[in-house]
Amino acid sequence: MGLSFALGLAAPVFAAGKDVVARVLAEQASYLTAEAIGYEHGEGVPRDQPYAARLYCEAARLGNVQAMYALGWMYANGRGVERDDAHAASLFSMAADRGDEHAARMLRYTGGAEGAARPPACLKTPSSILAERWPVAALVARLPAERQQVAQLLAELAPAYGVLPQFALAIGLTESALNPQALSPKNAMGVMQLIPATAERFNVTRPYDPEQNIRGGLAYLRWLLAYFEGDIALAAAGYNAGEGAVDRYRGVPPYRETQAYVERILRHVGHDHHPFDGSVVAPSPMLRKLRLASQEEHET
Repeated sequence: MGLSFALGLAAPVFAAGKDVVARVLAEQASYLTAEAIGYEHGEGVPRDQPYAARLYCEAARLGNVQAMYALGWMYANGRGVERDDAHAASLFSMAADRGDEHAARMLRYTGGAEGAARPPACLKTPSSILAERWPVAALVARLPAERQQVAQLLAELAPAYGVLPQFALAIGLTESALNPQALSPKNAMGVMQLIPATAERFNVTRPYDPEQNIRGGLAYLRWLLAYFEGDIALAAAGYNAGEGAVDRYRGVPPYRETQAYVERILRHVGHDHHPFDGSVVAPSPMLRKLRLASQEEHET
């Protein structure tokens, strides 16, 4: 199957915790829109309209109506982007469909049906803007000196396991604050807080050795991402509560700790899907059942 990536406007999460994901993504989109407004008008930051357009586009991709309208206006007027009435019409049409009256009026000037078939390319694929907002080097530099070496090791090892550094660091920070000697009341050990069964499962014989512990945690994350087909919320929930609990509850389990954990990871990463290697493990049967149930619901 190779590496896969879920694309599209705020791709749906087939999980009981989808409301948590939707809320986090909506907050992320609102944040990006506020940032874009500042850069578009030079409010508190240097004016940078091309950068504002990129922020608006990512926020629009996540479903923010204000960002859709603002980016449509930029395309209609050639501000920060090359003028493109078709792109503008597509964005105004999207915003109008969601009840924006200003966008509906703008469609009189840009046209609707024809332009709606030509959305900007950035709406189809996640923007690198998220990685730019979460620069690994800048994060590492802000950590206490005793944690910087561990963070750097985690960020450097993550790509070898097909895990984005920001996701790996989000897990490490949330699990142990990157403390190699951490031990939880449930006997979870080291940087990635491996319980004895997980350590044995991924051949970690020295759980307090930072590199071996991190490799074990990354191997588990790679497995979870493949099992849940790149769904970050489900992978994070599986890491916290076990994949069995996620399957049993058909989504993020209703444990307060796990739901708070998933929300924190989503805030760190800023996205709900991750590339995954489908050759690692067959996907969870629960995903197919949920999709079939969703399909049947739409057909009735």
